[in-house]
This record gives sequence, structure tokens and C-alpha cells, in this order.
Amino acid sequence: MGDNKSGKNGYEIRETLLGMAIGILSDRDGRLRENEYLKPEGTRQPIDGYTVEEVIDTAESLYQFIQKK
Repeated sequence: MGDNKSGKNGYEIRETLLGMAIGILSDRDGRLRENEYLKPEGTRQPIDGYTVEEVIDTAESLYQFIQKK
């Protein structure tokens, strides 16, 4: 976690990234759910919630992005 100009330690950075990942996935699921509601009744499909693995993968993707210089 190289040049840390925010003054946050590693745990705080991970916590922030996990929160961002949850927000991204929650927004995605909300959009999918709303799209299903627009479909005629009887054609709607259930929306599976996000998993812990998806949260971690998304957070790792965000971390890789911030590591780029």
C-alpha cells in the first residue's frame, strides 16, 4: 500500500474498499431487480444477491485500480 497520502492504515483502506464494493454490488442488484419488475408478471426471474466472494473480488479489483500509477 505504498504512497499512503490519506493517512489511513491498511485496515482502514480495506474497510473503505469493502464498503465501496458492497455499494457497487448493491446498486447492481437494485438495477437488476427494477428491470425484472418492468417485465410482465409470469416472466420475471429471481435476482440472487451478491456473495462474499463477489464483494472480495470487487474490492480487490478496486485495490488493483488504485495501485496503478
